[in-house]
Amino acid sequence: MIYESGILNINTKNLIYNYNFFKKLKKDLIVAPTIKANAYGLGANKIYNLLLNQGCKHFFVATLSEGLKLKNKNNLVKIYVLNGLQNYKLYQFKKAKLIPVINSIEEYGKIKEASIEYAIHIDTGINRLGISPEEVKMIDFKNHNIKLILSHLSSSDEYKIKYNIKQKKLFNTFVNKKPKGIIFSLANAHGSILDKAYLYNMIRPGIGIYGCYENKKLKKNIKNVISLKGKIIQVKDVKKNQFIGYNRTFKTKNNTKVAIIGLGYEDGIPRSLSNKGFVYFKKDRFKIIGRISMDSFTIDISKCSHDLKVGMYVDIINEEHKVDKFARRCKTISYEVLTSIGNRVYRNYE
Repeated sequence: MIYESGILNINTKNLIYNYNFFKKLKKDLIVAPTIKANAYGLGANKIYNLLLNQGCKHFFVATLSEGLKLKNKNNLVKIYVLNGLQNYKLYQFKKAKLIPVINSIEEYGKIKEASIEYAIHIDTGINRLGISPEEVKMIDFKNHNIKLILSHLSSSDEYKIKYNIKQKKLFNTFVNKKPKGIIFSLANAHGSILDKAYLYNMIRPGIGIYGCYENKKLKKNIKNVISLKGKIIQVKDVKKNQFIGYNRTFKTKNNTKVAIIGLGYEDGIPRSLSNKGFVYFKKDRFKIIGRISMDSFTIDISKCSHDLKVGMYVDIINEEHKVDKFARRCKTISYEVLTSIGNRVYRNYE
């Protein structure tokens, strides 16, 4: 029995479909899913093991602690830590079979003589993490411990922008000079569908694996993975001219029947949806009224065609009203929506 007030349903068949879509982009292409931030909120260990069973051998996380939680015991499985050494001891990476992504010349100085595999991140124009092109000449790429060279596109979701081409051309200057046997990677999910020239040996899809997108081109090729439901914890009648929620932001114009949903901003329902958002039950749509609070929000069910009762669930995100549509209403992106869904929400794998 599920007791939680929220349920995040995760369609594993669709997730695997999305993974295989990326696999088919090019023969022998390495698809290395990004499972940082708890697999974008879907549950890192579950997604890791699910994809391992599909033959996936390469993964990306952000931090050492994220990598340690995966408990990699297979020498053939490569887990890359994007945020680099972060002053952690090298033996921790080696013992846990984790591969640090080196983002600075200072980090390179600490690892170049060590007997540990690592990756080199070259900054080709996003000006975030990564070694500058000018400093790359200080790196000895004949070192057999360098297994991967990667960079990151600034605007991969804007598939007509020239800046992507500029970054690719700069990345190619390093690809063309380095010895064979090193894996090269530039593209994330959106970057992988820009053009085959962006694929190289490896891609690092994240949001696309989880069924989300920032442009229509990716939308056409992947399937929805999640739905989010909230439980009704009270139904009540509120008289005309009464206020709903904190700070009296909503006043009833008529006698109103309301339902209180047991989710709030701690669970990933942002306050920006106060008096703006909607939830769904079958073909009915209900407006959120009043302020969304930490643990609950209120909906107007006065015109409901069903007998909604305590313990029933309404849809917040579903097959028709997907994550990206929800994100636009929140004036944010799907990445933030998924990673904001709190731990109180029960993860159900279908």
